[in-house]
Amino acid sequence: MFAALGRFAVRRRWWIVVAALVVAVAGGLFGSTAMGLFTGGAGFVDPRSESNRADELLARLFPHDGVDVIVVYESRQRTVDDPAFAAAVREVAGRLPADKVSAAHTYWSTGSPRYVSTDRHATYMTLTMTGEDRVASYQAIKDGLGAPGLTATQGGPLVFPLQINQLSLADVVRAEIISIPVLMILLVLVFRSAVAAGLPLAIGMLTMFGSLTVLRLLTAAVDVSTYAFQIVTILGLGLAIDYALLLVTRFREELATRGDETNTGGDTAAGTVEDAVARTMATAGRAVLFSGLTLATCFLGLLIFPQLIYRSIGYAGAAVVLFAMLTTMTVLPALLGIAGHRVNALRVPLPRRSERGWWYRLAHTAMRRPLVATVTVGGLLIALGVPFLSVRWGIPDPALLPADASSRIVAEQLRNRFEHAPDRVMTVVVTPVTPEGTREYAARLGQVAGVDSVAATGQNGGAARLAVTYRAEPTSDAAAGMARELREVPAPEGATALVTGRPATLLDVRAAVGDRLPWFGLFVVVACGVLLFWAFGSVVLPLKSLVMNTLSLSASFGAITLIFQDGFLSGGLGFDPAGWLDVVFPVIILVMAFGLALDYEVFLVSRIREEWDRTQDSAESVAVGTHRSAGVISSAALLLIVVVGGFALGEVTLMKMIGVGLVIAIAVDATIVRGLLVPATMRLLGRWAWWAPAPLARWWARHGLRENGDPSRAPEPAGRA
Repeated sequence: MFAALGRFAVRRRWWIVVAALVVAVAGGLFGSTAMGLFTGGAGFVDPRSESNRADELLARLFPHDGVDVIVVYESRQRTVDDPAFAAAVREVAGRLPADKVSAAHTYWSTGSPRYVSTDRHATYMTLTMTGEDRVASYQAIKDGLGAPGLTATQGGPLVFPLQINQLSLADVVRAEIISIPVLMILLVLVFRSAVAAGLPLAIGMLTMFGSLTVLRLLTAAVDVSTYAFQIVTILGLGLAIDYALLLVTRFREELATRGDETNTGGDTAAGTVEDAVARTMATAGRAVLFSGLTLATCFLGLLIFPQLIYRSIGYAGAAVVLFAMLTTMTVLPALLGIAGHRVNALRVPLPRRSERGWWYRLAHTAMRRPLVATVTVGGLLIALGVPFLSVRWGIPDPALLPADASSRIVAEQLRNRFEHAPDRVMTVVVTPVTPEGTREYAARLGQVAGVDSVAATGQNGGAARLAVTYRAEPTSDAAAGMARELREVPAPEGATALVTGRPATLLDVRAAVGDRLPWFGLFVVVACGVLLFWAFGSVVLPLKSLVMNTLSLSASFGAITLIFQDGFLSGGLGFDPAGWLDVVFPVIILVMAFGLALDYEVFLVSRIREEWDRTQDSAESVAVGTHRSAGVISSAALLLIVVVGGFALGEVTLMKMIGVGLVIAIAVDATIVRGLLVPATMRLLGRWAWWAPAPLARWWARHGLRENGDPSRAPEPAGRA
């Protein structure tokens, strides 16, 4: 099947290339319109959670009158008692258009000391926007919020997501600008040929443009978070280059082998190219298929979670990975057919590699004492993961923005300079309830530790809205504990009470992730296990692969905890640690890192299986398979590190965490795990590595997709090498 696909691509190469160019142009034109259809940074909350149900009930029963924008005004020379200070702020509030702003509260309109900083050199104004699109209302008036003689800084619940979205998109663009030139240089060094180096880059660029079209089509069927665009498009670029690297490397090997046959009276030159492409697709193309399927399966596992951000990244990730896989398996064989022997043109003179190189010797070193190597490396990876046991979870917060972002400046000023911050409010909606029941219930809520005050802020028939103010950090354990206790306070008899607000949302997000994570893990284990069995005909290898990947992930998450929670290396990476990890994004890192690790496992084990089928020598098949694949894996890992590592240079801590987490996971997996742990465990397993129960072995003999395309040989009987 794969060989036939390769031959078809070579014979229809020009038609395929023209179609690819059409897709690229469509991606640039049609796909670019997708940017206006994404849902922004929303979607962290479980739609069925108490906080979300409370928000929906509040939106239905009460007109929106919450704080959307907070503008802090300050002066180093003047205080709020200065008439000029007061006049400047009051003038801004007085000229706000009523069709954009429904309420503007200041110290002078309320007389409340809450609006004045402890040093009296700063005050804030709170704005409530009108209309169905409050963001558009804010965009219309944001440039007019400055006051003469005062420093005005804008933040608040409406401004923060806009800024994190804008900065995250800028991080993606910066990562691509930095990574593409570096990729070009590295590909030339890897292939030692400018022509060969250009092929993976061409596939990567085609995938990046085509991914825009894929995402545009997805927006017509499902909601897609902006984070899906930011994460998935750059992953598609790196993944396509990795897949193309594998195919081009194998094609050059096959071309060299068949070139020798031609010189001794074998195939014609034209036949050599087509046969080389066919053999490349039957081997490396097969590995790309299973790699793409396993990574797409990991992304589809995100659909188990109820949050929009997970589901949209699941859809988009799977779609873009499959697009990268299909592009590599159709367009690249056509380009190889066009390039032919010219794939080695424009060579870069570099020293030749040893036939039995460093990776070959490293594999044999690990296999000399396989138990010692397994215990040592496994223990090291477990030790690196220990810091993750002390992880503290939070939800997106202005602290994740760079120090000069206005939302973060406002949040820090409210925390450090004001005794009462307007963003320290939770809301309780009670229905049905009487005025007397509301007062009694509010009194009980006020007795919860950490609560500053409770006040009724709205009444609609039998429904009441209560505002609960507090002083703890919204993402702190103390605030989360307070929200939990508020929910435990019995509602008035016959009534239902729902609590919302940032601490309550944090509780719900933690619960949603924690409840679904085991099911997600089970889905990934079963689905990927089935795919790996279909690829290799073994029930042992999938289990081994899952253990190896878990160990490499533990090291990555331990490092993430040390860096982004505890602040290790934060100065060098250019951010201030928040003291917690965002509860949403580690799951995304887990999916991507786990899927990429399975990619490298398929690349390596495919080559080992090929040698095993040829020699039936366990130790030598592992050593030769490692030698022949490790160079490709390490090069692919390096290229992908360059792509995702661009996130580490971004301004938003969330994007830095994704970049650093993936860089560590890829580096550990492509070196320590593939170079030492896999050879050692394969040596320990011996022939048992390829074992399957007799019924499954017979099924795979008939239906399995073997590396050499020959399904006639069933897995060897279990036994020691």
